[in-house]
Amino acid sequence: MKRFTLRTGIRWKITLAIAAVGALIALALSLVVHSAARVSMLDNQRNVQLDRVQFISRNADAGRKPMMGAKINDPELPAPLRDKARGGRRGTYVQENGRALPEVWAAVPLGNGQVLSIHSQFRESADMMRDLDQALVIGSLAVVIGGSALGVLIGGQISRRLRKAAAAATRVAHGDPDVRVRDAVGGVVRDETDDLARAVDAMADALQERLEAERRVTADIAHELRTPVTGLLTAAELLPPGRPTELVRDRAQAMRVLVEDVLEVARLDSASERAELQDVALGEFVSRRVASLMPEATIRIVADEIVSTDPRRLERILGNLLANAARYGRAPVEVDVEGRVVRVRDHGPGFPEALLREGPSRFRTGSTDRAGVGHGLGLTIAAGQARVLGARLTFRNVAGPGGQDRAGEAAGAVAVLWLPEHAPTATGSFPILQLPV
Repeated sequence: MKRFTLRTGIRWKITLAIAAVGALIALALSLVVHSAARVSMLDNQRNVQLDRVQFISRNADAGRKPMMGAKINDPELPAPLRDKARGGRRGTYVQENGRALPEVWAAVPLGNGQVLSIHSQFRESADMMRDLDQALVIGSLAVVIGGSALGVLIGGQISRRLRKAAAAATRVAHGDPDVRVRDAVGGVVRDETDDLARAVDAMADALQERLEAERRVTADIAHELRTPVTGLLTAAELLPPGRPTELVRDRAQAMRVLVEDVLEVARLDSASERAELQDVALGEFVSRRVASLMPEATIRIVADEIVSTDPRRLERILGNLLANAARYGRAPVEVDVEGRVVRVRDHGPGFPEALLREGPSRFRTGSTDRAGVGHGLGLTIAAGQARVLGARLTFRNVAGPGGQDRAGEAAGAVAVLWLPEHAPTATGSFPILQLPV
């Protein structure tokens, strides 16, 4: 069962985290400020009501009629405040009325045993609380929006640095030894991204040293083998005619081809090879070379084009692709030329999944039914020569009549060579185009 995964950028994760924390803090502070302000205003209202009732009580004791809505022995007076006043003490009481505004009561005892009380709604203070709540909401929204904007800026900067690091690491993985992730990240502020970049650079340097050491060892071994293999071939020519002599010559020749292929792979891995460019008509060139290398192959020129390339290296690529199709595929072999694109197709079992997924690799044969046949250097050399030309070599399979999954095997393998519009210079780089202003 495939697990569902949600992919989001680090920018939005940081923004969401800052916005959530800002919202929680704003909510908590708003609740605290609202509660403290309400308690303070109620206390102030209680003091005002108590001063009023005391002033009115002095007039009542003088025989005057209570004013400002004050009442004597008001039946609506809350029982706790009535009991307190009858006990000879003055006091206040806040009566909650559900969704309605609360009422603030104040009561004092009179000299004749009666209770004078006054009450009013929490109206003016409620208006102030409403304004305060509105200000708190606006302030909270401003905090959340400001925090989100800050998160976008911070997250965007981190995201850009990580993307630059990923792009540089990809270039290193594609074989560019001059790229440094730390330089690509840039920036003045030092953070964990710089630690990651330095670690990736250190790992790339270590891997490059190991690959270079492996390449040197392989090249040295192959170079040392050339002399004895040449001597073996010379000695085989002196043997008397016969079947044993033919077997010796065949194996010695195969060993010589293998040594030359290993040396060529080592040279291509060193990235020191440079293309010797010439302008050639691609369709005509491919037709002549295919006719000489594999006369039985079918050639189709869809569109011819003049390209700047190295004819020797292009012929090497074609030869290896045709040899791979002849050895591991089935007839007919078809070669199509369309502009700068060359396709070589056979009708065999197709390329294995490992090759399609990871590309050609030395000493790994190209099909599951090729055990013990070949050394896996043909397509490796073809891919290396394509890199020297600045071209791209891709591999894919053609699905069978019932689909590749249901048929069990492909209906053929297709290798596609994409020649560049601008060939690399003698230094291995690409020319800088001067665009018209």
